[in-house]
Amino acid sequence: MQTSAGTPPAEVEVAPALVAGLLADQHPDLAGLSLAPVDAGWDNFIFRLGPALAVRLPRRAAAAPLIAHEQTWLPRLAGRLTLPAPVPLRVGAPGRGFPWGWSVVPWLSGAPADLREPDADQAPAFGAFLRALHGPAPADAPANPFRGVPLAARVPSAEERVGRLAGRTDLLTPGLLGLWREAVAAPLDAPPTWLHGDLHPRNILVEGGAISGVIDWGDLTAGDPATDLAAIWMLFGAPVARAAALAAYGPPSAATLLRARGWAILFGVMLLDTGLADHPRHAAIGARALRRVAASLEGGV
Repeated sequence: MQTSAGTPPAEVEVAPALVAGLLADQHPDLAGLSLAPVDAGWDNFIFRLGPALAVRLPRRAAAAPLIAHEQTWLPRLAGRLTLPAPVPLRVGAPGRGFPWGWSVVPWLSGAPADLREPDADQAPAFGAFLRALHGPAPADAPANPFRGVPLAARVPSAEERVGRLAGRTDLLTPGLLGLWREAVAAPLDAPPTWLHGDLHPRNILVEGGAISGVIDWGDLTAGDPATDLAAIWMLFGAPVARAAALAAYGPPSAATLLRARGWAILFGVMLLDTGLADHPRHAAIGARALRRVAASLEGGV
């Protein structure tokens, strides 16, 4: 199966009038609030609803189960989290031609971390957040074929993306690709834990230099905690900050640290590849992650 070279197209059109109609039908007490489109990611449309709420609706069929996972599991996880998360407050059903479930969630203030990186002193708080999240998950936790899995399972798609990037970037150095191969071969020495699964900087909010929230929990699953640890390289530019995040987290074993850098390379390649197709912000996130992991080859984190 060929990997996507860009943002998946929306499979439905969602205008404010449709969202207003769904609210009027199913949550009429919210229908009088102001409503405005905010963003659309790979999987969901986001509308701001009044000053304190947002509406989150899938933009393609593959995202519909992810909304359901958030609705089922995020309320159960919220009590252990040390950073704010948009726990669904209301659940919406298909209607007015819209085919999937949807959510009303709290509006969390802040700018995405790719536009406003957190201050270095936030690193320990982020490490503590990951430590709190990465607890045992039940046997019926959502399965995810792409996140939390052994890195070896991601080799075919990663190699396809690396091939597509050949000649388009000088970031995929022999040293970085060698580190990727080492990470793929590293033993999986950590038990599976709960994972966010998609902790790239657009899903982490920053306000006044502080991390103000962690959003988009649709990929939550159980698996290798190194998947989430990769975010440390995407969030923090200073090696001392990355070291502080890892110290607050555990610190992880040498094998887990190696796998985490491997996941950071994988996310960097994914974001750079898809971003060069149609999303400059994603390309910038991917390039930044790859540069930071490459810098770690010279020693440090």
